[in-house]
Amino acid sequence: MNNPLLILIAGPYRSGTGGDPVAIARNLERLEEAAAPLHRLGHVPMIGEWVALPTLRGLTPGETGQSDVMYDVAARLLQHCDAVLRLPGASSGADNDVKIARERGLPVYFSLDEVPAA
Repeated sequence: MNNPLLILIAGPYRSGTGGDPVAIARNLERLEEAAAPLHRLGHVPMIGEWVALPTLRGLTPGETGQSDVMYDVAARLLQHCDAVLRLPGASSGADNDVKIARERGLPVYFSLDEVPAA
């Protein structure tokens, strides 16, 4: 049995939504749909927005204007993650997550079928 991995689920969140809150919520639901299958495989799923959204609510407008908090949180999370699951769809943020993961030598999966069981 392998050790459980902390796997960042990366895919479109804001991309392609035009800022529409309904479309953004639908994208988050798509990301979250991968969480239970990863759990069933024995891993710990992580989505950057689960950390970034509460962080954003606690920051002042001046703090949020200094950088893209969503990207910052994902980059920091990737210092602790063991792998990335890249879901389909255009997303510069998810593409950046893949880039960081590869720089760190982490596995990048493009399908749940590729993820080994723990």
